[in-house]
Amino acid sequence: MEVGEPRLGQLLVARDPGDGGFFDRSVVLLLSHDDEGSVGVCLHHPLPIRLDDDSALERLLTPPATIFKGGPVSDETDPEPAYIGLAQLRRPYPWPRGWRPVFGDVGTLDLSVPVDPIGGDFAHLRVFMGYAGWSPGQLIAELLRGMWFRTHALAEEVFGTPDELWRRVLRRCGGDAALWSTWTDLPAKN
Repeated sequence: MEVGEPRLGQLLVARDPGDGGFFDRSVVLLLSHDDEGSVGVCLHHPLPIRLDDDSALERLLTPPATIFKGGPVSDETDPEPAYIGLAQLRRPYPWPRGWRPVFGDVGTLDLSVPVDPIGGDFAHLRVFMGYAGWSPGQLIAELLRGMWFRTHALAEEVFGTPDELWRRVLRRCGGDAALWSTWTDLPAKN
């Protein structure tokens, strides 16, 4: 588990499952944290929505090759939803145009920059509609109330199957966090 100031590339793992809200059993990759607030994307909400065209991006998407719901801010209900790309580099240098690091070889990708589907700059690509956002001080307050576990992110969690991601990350964390991974939907069995 990580402590201290939240930072780019950390995973926020929901602590209390079963409330039924958007963040129930969520795993959020933190993309920014500064004096203006915090932004992240939820890694476990694939949507039954594909990209609009047969673009190079569509062919590069990591299975499940669909758009993910990144969070409740600026989603499909907005007239102009926000899209965020996450991509893992195939090789460390040079960085492709439009790519910015988040952790290791994983970073955000400006989806307006053309990508080469054959040249192979990226090993993995995911597209998120919407994001999770916190106003200044809000995430710190939630951390102080114990609403999230924090740990470093791994590329295989960002681009792997979203099924049971919450449980897998908690088990990897070990200790008290791993106990939460055994939570069942039947309260009498918890």
